[in-house]
Amino acid sequence: MLREMTLSFIGSGNMAEAMIRGLTGRQLIPPHNIVAAGPRRIRGRELEQRYHVRWTQENQEAAKQADILVLSVKPQVLPQVLVGIKPVLKSDVLVISIVAGVRISTLVSGTGTEQVVRAMPNTPGQVGKGMTVWTATKSVPPARHTQANAVLGALGEEIFVDGEEYLDMATALSGTGPAYVFLFIEAMIDAGVHMGFSRHIAERLVLQTIDGSVAVAREAKRHPAELRNQVTSPGGTAAEALYQLEKGGLRTIVSRAIWAAYQKSKLLGDLGEKESQEQGYS
Repeated sequence: MLREMTLSFIGSGNMAEAMIRGLTGRQLIPPHNIVAAGPRRIRGRELEQRYHVRWTQENQEAAKQADILVLSVKPQVLPQVLVGIKPVLKSDVLVISIVAGVRISTLVSGTGTEQVVRAMPNTPGQVGKGMTVWTATKSVPPARHTQANAVLGALGEEIFVDGEEYLDMATALSGTGPAYVFLFIEAMIDAGVHMGFSRHIAERLVLQTIDGSVAVAREAKRHPAELRNQVTSPGGTAAEALYQLEKGGLRTIVSRAIWAAYQKSKLLGDLGEKESQEQGYS
């Protein structure tokens, strides 16, 4: 589905590299069919040597060759990027954006194409364990859906949703989610060190415990409450620890944090859309 396509990346940072790694590693597209554009020559040489893709410092050069164009730049530089590439894009190009907070209306206006996919990946995509939520305009045909699925699937798992409003929800839950997990990991490791473990041993214990717990949850396919009850003996250590977590309002704090991230995501999207309208991009 991709082997006859030219896939171009505008922005060649970590997420773009993760996609390139996944696509070439699974042999979904020949490396010479991938073009990556970015400002740093050293970075470009790294990508050429690691994955044998083509690289250029010229966004227009990458854009005009693209059958599928992935936008993976910072939101603040996107308006300038769109001005440069819009005149050279093919009329039937598929645009996939992983630019945080940029609405589909802005992307359609800024690229001049109706075939637009907007996606929210997360950082575990850098190691092929990502969760990407994506949606597409109604102008994207089934064959292009399949191609977008393959490109985004290179980061790990992906879920298609039929409304752009779900992207703000995904930003708060899975997009920002790794930050919550890392904080919990940090807190557990610090507790281990406080008890007397070396930081190295505490880190090993915590990381393997979390990794194993996730594996059990995936395989068991039961409600987390059931799994929690299985390791909670009456009057035991788990019961005491869970009592303290509940007493401290863990569930409420987590819920409030995710809701706050959701509200922030919507606000940033609204501000970005307003700015793009003022600048004439939407």
